[in-house]
Amino acid sequence: MKRTTLSLIVCATALAAVTGFAVVSAPDDSGPDTATPAARLPVERTSLLCPAPSTSDLAETAYTSFTPVTKGVDEKGGAALVAAEPADATGDGKDEKKDGKDGKDEKDQKPVVQPKEPGTPVDGETTGADAPALIGTAEGNTAPGWTVQQTTEVAAGTGRGLQGVNCTAPDTEFWFPGASTASGRTDYVHLTNPDDSAAVVDIELYGKDGALKSTVGEGVTVPPHGSESLLLSTLSDVKQTDLTVHVGVRSGRLGAAVQALDDKTGGDWLTAAAAPASDLVMPGIPKDATAVRLVLFTPGGTDADLKVRLASPSGLITPAGHETVHVKAGMTTGVDLGEVTRGEAGSLVLTPTDRSVPVVAALRVVRGKGDEQESAFIPASEPVGARATAADNRAKHTTLALSAPDGAAKVKVTASAGTEGGTPATKTYTLEAGTTQNVEAPVPAGLKGSYALTVETVSGGPVHASRTLTGSDDDVASFTVQTLPDDRGTVSVPNADEDLSVLQQ
Repeated sequence: MKRTTLSLIVCATALAAVTGFAVVSAPDDSGPDTATPAARLPVERTSLLCPAPSTSDLAETAYTSFTPVTKGVDEKGGAALVAAEPADATGDGKDEKKDGKDGKDEKDQKPVVQPKEPGTPVDGETTGADAPALIGTAEGNTAPGWTVQQTTEVAAGTGRGLQGVNCTAPDTEFWFPGASTASGRTDYVHLTNPDDSAAVVDIELYGKDGALKSTVGEGVTVPPHGSESLLLSTLSDVKQTDLTVHVGVRSGRLGAAVQALDDKTGGDWLTAAAAPASDLVMPGIPKDATAVRLVLFTPGGTDADLKVRLASPSGLITPAGHETVHVKAGMTTGVDLGEVTRGEAGSLVLTPTDRSVPVVAALRVVRGKGDEQESAFIPASEPVGARATAADNRAKHTTLALSAPDGAAKVKVTASAGTEGGTPATKTYTLEAGTTQNVEAPVPAGLKGSYALTVETVSGGPVHASRTLTGSDDDVASFTVQTLPDDRGTVSVPNADEDLSVLQQ
């Protein structure tokens, strides 16, 4: 069979999987151009992966699942999060997967969280150091925009405080600027494999002088339906304050996140930064931040020079003494910005001073002083786009930051019902160009339990957003920050006409 014919069959099959059997027909050159834009349709299946939450016996972990209501979806659907359990020791995926305790198949596992319908959040919880990583799948009406938040409170010890992470979709490449192997830091990279075959991954570390020599991170195998966590200090014995971790998947796909634990300033999850780009936004620095450190890395062979600005409530300003930053090619750069927000809402905006060079970046943020310090991370984030959601919001402990760095915008924010009751509420906000606002987000009337916040861009320029969640003890600075990129709940599907003759060409 000719290669061209085979490629066309594969293309036709892929389109059929999404929209029924259809083939894109070339426009007729002899007639008028009647092409119409591609339609955006809800996704039919979503996968999410949650890392193992903690190694502390004092850990208390809450999982909150939410799917926003989406027009045009199937009436039926379902979702579940179950423990990641390796299929077999060989990684060939041939043996029947067991739960390791009573010999039950994976399908017989009791889900940790099992959503019922869109529009209402569902939660679950676990305690202790033995909680596993989770693998989740949503189909039908629960798939578009499915969001799961994992929030862990650790009362004492390394990494004490609040640790939060949005469970992520599997991918093949991840960048984590902001990791560390310095004294007092204990950082792990967590890898979770959702598929039936083993995944093979390379983990590279880049410090202030370039790549750190290590063979331990090459060819790491993650078994089917399994997870692995690797201590960064075992990948290299070099002590570095600022590291960039690159996870590249040779075969398969994974979920990846870095757990950064500090002896003095607690800890949190460092999620993957937005893909390398010349323009970056890190939204929602807490207004009471006592220390902010910017960590950058450029993966190409060219140095980068970036203009540093803060999108404040009144507009874009340049932090005194930090007008620009120079990033050497292949080397990680760290810059202390101090109390850059000075008591106001803010988002860090990076743009090229001259030529555009792709960069990845993240912020390490500290709140509190003395023995009550806590840290969190804000990676560079993609815009909200059409819609983004933050689950596990709690009355009086949630701050929503909205930033419009490039142009004015209008945003709609919807608070869902609570996990145990409440009526949804909606507010609309107008953002001026170059500003960041900590908005008074809506709260469900009669709220019981936690709730979800869904942000939608109504009009104007791109909007970047993050949610800060603080701990239940108001006297302690525990907090966690999650950015809100587009939930990718819809996909672009080309308009197509049925044309079986293409298979005969």
